[in-house]
Amino acid sequence: MRKTKAKKRPLLPDPKFNDQLVTRFVNNLMLDGKKSIAFKIFYDALDIVETKKGETEKTSLEIWKDALTNVMPHVEVRSRRVGGANFQIPMPIRADRKISMAMKWLIKYSKARNDKSMALKLANEVVAASREEGAAFKKKSDTHKMAEANKAFSHFKF
Repeated sequence: MRKTKAKKRPLLPDPKFNDQLVTRFVNNLMLDGKKSIAFKIFYDALDIVETKKGETEKTSLEIWKDALTNVMPHVEVRSRRVGGANFQIPMPIRADRKISMAMKWLIKYSKARNDKSMALKLANEVVAASREEGAAFKKKSDTHKMAEANKAFSHFKF
């Protein structure tokens, strides 16, 4: 790269849980700069998770963090051109990229659900991901399967 790397800007923790991870998730959830609406959707989703959680003694925030951990991929495939052919090479993922991929997948597959409101969609996807099911968790397992299938090309790492 020609220029210096951009500095990581510190995030302010969210007002309710005092957690920076929540703020990062809400920033990904936000559309058109409407952060207050994104916070409302997230908090409403956690309230819905609280009612749906059943007999577990975990809080809704812990269930959301479990869902995020379950959706985080550990390896991904990257294309690399070697000798006129493109190979899918499995590569480990940096910690911050794991988190951002998990957040984006949770939000993407929440939006694709068929429920009334975005809060309900997000809550259902979070509950499903915490149980290791749902579309976001399937995306993670598909990514891992793809990396496993292409393990033979891992000696082409760059």
